[in-house]
Amino acid sequence: MTLRGAISGFGEVAARAHIAGWRTRPDIQIVAIHDPIAARRHEAINLIRNIRVYDDLELMLAGEKLDFIDIASPPVYHEATAIAALEAGVNVLVEKPLALDRAALTRLTAAAAQASRVLMCVHNWKYAPAYRRAHELIAAGHLGEVGYVSFLRLRNGPAGQGGSSTVGGERWRLDARSGGGILIDHGWHVFYLTQYLLGGARPAGVSARLAFAPGSTLDEVADIRVDFPSGAIAHAHLSWRAPVRRTSGMIYGSSAILEIDETRLTLTTREGIVEDHSVDDAADDSYHPTWFAGMAAEFERAIAEGREGPVMHTNLAEAEGALAIIESARTSS
Repeated sequence: MTLRGAISGFGEVAARAHIAGWRTRPDIQIVAIHDPIAARRHEAINLIRNIRVYDDLELMLAGEKLDFIDIASPPVYHEATAIAALEAGVNVLVEKPLALDRAALTRLTAAAAQASRVLMCVHNWKYAPAYRRAHELIAAGHLGEVGYVSFLRLRNGPAGQGGSSTVGGERWRLDARSGGGILIDHGWHVFYLTQYLLGGARPAGVSARLAFAPGSTLDEVADIRVDFPSGAIAHAHLSWRAPVRRTSGMIYGSSAILEIDETRLTLTTREGIVEDHSVDDAADDSYHPTWFAGMAAEFERAIAEGREGPVMHTNLAEAEGALAIIESARTSS
């Protein structure tokens, strides 16, 4: 059965990643695009054959027989768009963050339950080959009991800050009122990844220090420690002020340590044996279309399973944990 879908918010992440990901799914058809900005609607027409475009969300929901909507607009619009779609009987996939606070998350999950529809967040870093391999090594017991996870996310600025002549960039990241800031932009990924790598563990405590743009509430640097009930600890350093771009991680357990540097994975056992577990992947960028393809397949499975299936349940639990860490980090700081 072919699933008919639409995208709301045709910025760079939709144009560069989501469309390519959906095209890998033979039973998915993107039939419509919603965006209030004319240049983005024209971009969609240029990229997608026979696509219908709308500047009004309600008209699209009323005029198209949709099975799902992919919400890729700035975070400040996620809740209202998702609730409108759910009330129209449409399954919903939302770019991170799923919600900007836990009250909004409660409203969203209640709307999904009322509509008996699937609600999920885009957790695409779980489909990065490096972190899939890390998860496999942990699950197979190669690291023993994992007690520490660390992430480093260095950037010299937020993605899309320069904009483009066609889709206008992603400047919402520089506006705290629109859901910008590094805690949302990079922290969300780090926090669901931590839970994923620790076997679904939920956070028990948070300590954080944040640094802000001058004269602003926009968080640009974050140092965060997260404690888990098992005694495991996670640490993250996130920065938009770094002189270089770097993405790395480290995980260690009772038996071995795993170091992740982009696509290079090195496992060193307690006995000093060194193993190369590196992966093939495209060059690191801000959009990762191949990772979204994995997320698209997961969402398709969730629709097939229905609301009571494990795919949606796991995804929403990760989203709730990520949001709890972000809110607690702000309180701690």
